[in-house]
Amino acid sequence: MPVNWSIEASEALYNLSGWGEPYFSINAAGHVLVSPLGDRGGSLDLYELVQALQERNLQLPLLIRFPDILGDRIERLNACFARAIARYGYGGSYRGVYPVKCNQSRHLVEALVGFGRPHQFGLEAGSKPELMIALATLPPDPDSTAAQPTLLICNGYKDRDYIETALLATRLGHTPIIVIEQFTELQMVLDCSAELGIAPILGVRAKLSAKGSGHWGHSTGDRAKFGLTVPELLQVVQDLQAVDLLACLQLVHFHAGSQIASISAIKDAIREASQLYVALANLGAPLQYLDVGGGLAVDYDGSKTNSAASKNYNMQNYANDIVAEVKEACEAAAVSPPILVSESGRAITAHQAVLIFDVLGVSHPAQVAIPDITPDAHLLLRNFAETYDNITTENYQEAYNDAIQFKTEAISLFNFGYLSLVERAQAEQFYWHCCHKISQITRTQTDVPDGLVELEKTMASIYYTNLSVFQSVPDAWAIAQLFPILPIHRLAEEPTERAILADLTCDSDGQLNRFIDRHGGPKDCLELHPLHCNASGQPEPYYLGLFLVGAYQEVMGNLHNLFGDTNVAHIKMTPQGYQVQHVVKGDTIAEVLQYLQYNPDDLVETLRQHTEAALQSQRITLAEARRLLQNYEQSLQQYTYLS
Repeated sequence: MPVNWSIEASEALYNLSGWGEPYFSINAAGHVLVSPLGDRGGSLDLYELVQALQERNLQLPLLIRFPDILGDRIERLNACFARAIARYGYGGSYRGVYPVKCNQSRHLVEALVGFGRPHQFGLEAGSKPELMIALATLPPDPDSTAAQPTLLICNGYKDRDYIETALLATRLGHTPIIVIEQFTELQMVLDCSAELGIAPILGVRAKLSAKGSGHWGHSTGDRAKFGLTVPELLQVVQDLQAVDLLACLQLVHFHAGSQIASISAIKDAIREASQLYVALANLGAPLQYLDVGGGLAVDYDGSKTNSAASKNYNMQNYANDIVAEVKEACEAAAVSPPILVSESGRAITAHQAVLIFDVLGVSHPAQVAIPDITPDAHLLLRNFAETYDNITTENYQEAYNDAIQFKTEAISLFNFGYLSLVERAQAEQFYWHCCHKISQITRTQTDVPDGLVELEKTMASIYYTNLSVFQSVPDAWAIAQLFPILPIHRLAEEPTERAILADLTCDSDGQLNRFIDRHGGPKDCLELHPLHCNASGQPEPYYLGLFLVGAYQEVMGNLHNLFGDTNVAHIKMTPQGYQVQHVVKGDTIAEVLQYLQYNPDDLVETLRQHTEAALQSQRITLAEARRLLQNYEQSLQQYTYLS
């Protein structure tokens, strides 16, 4: 790294432009800058915002949502489809829907519905609880006969209650489309429809043979969890014809997987789905909609490749290819082009949330002092000291091999009683200091020998952080999803430390040890700054940001070690700067315990009885008992994370 560091060097190191534009950058103070309105102006200093929120008694870790980013993402998606429709002279239109499963948080869904209203942006429900959210949040159309209604796509497993509720919602002015995902659902819909006297609007989800890509490539194919095979699609048409309800079949749906990294997979899927659409239309189904599902990816690492954490296309490419493929298929078959529907949840919500957390402490592998070796010390230690003193750029590989050999010999000699505990400790101290010295040299080398590539990881410091990976970024643990992580301040300084991040849980998996790399592919260590202390010797706060966590992470988090939901702040841009629009306080210890059927009052009473017994046997003083109970009761009402 250059000696004279700059904010441009930090932007390049953390590949901010690759994954963050147009929402995240670095200002002249070396702080992360957030621009929730994208290219339309208005920015916030994230470091100063975090400090202001802490003054409002919002402790870290803290999830900050920027709902204006939701609005900007919806605008961009609709604009991309509008440009594609104009470019190709497409005869249909576009209607987006938001899949509620991506993030069900009330304030987020309400904000999204508000931003989507000018575009008649609808919702997609994948379960009965999500249908309840959608019906209460999505305003019904004033004119239920509107030619271009706001859609409510009803996906997922369904029972009679689900189907009846969706059918009855049409009386309110909603436009629920019940998508048949399992063949057995068709008869339930027909029975409910006959009983209520309400004609359904039906869709069918097709199992495509075209394969997706990435973690969710198995969403298609014969063994896909949802969808109808081609014979089942034909049977649906025949069954509807038999009861004179084929006019109810208006939508064809498919889903090629979430986070589709390769545009070729999208092209293959839309090509097959377009042919299914025109084939079903030619059988007499008065189809109006083609729902292309989700899959629009987020470039988490900024590499613009077809890796699982990236994508080799942009939003405009995505819209262009969908519009072009559908137009070609419809023109060839002389079928009216459908209204295009997409369920792009990840691409809309990922950018709007940033998790801010602080570093509690750090452990360096070579933080102990170099041993002072006397002339009469054990020969092994004298050899180790000589090796350390003579490490240079010319012999560092040889010195590394010697250090490994000496460490192995030290363990063997200790096990056979020929080396004392103090001497073994000194040998290990020399080993780590040799590794540290060699790793400093390898960072300056263009080509590093294969045997030394892992040394950077071995020598990484451990930064202990105030968060739970399992609660806040479960995908990082479960499927090795990469997320951008970087300090939100001090970015005008060179980050000289190489680190992995350990969380608060007592679990070896509770760490972040794969990070985005500007050169493509994950790297094992994150470049961070050394912790500073103030004049009184206390460590100064060091804040890290974990970005693009707005999709899926919150709802899938778990209570490992009983670390609960974090504090959440919704920040809305205003002409004066910003407004804290909503605050959602994180779980207290009492609330988390109640999730597991513990009654906080009962716990306090049980502890009181224990202290009373201890008082009677004179094992505790009255002052100690009072202090214990006071601390216990106060702790129950506190945040589950560290202060």
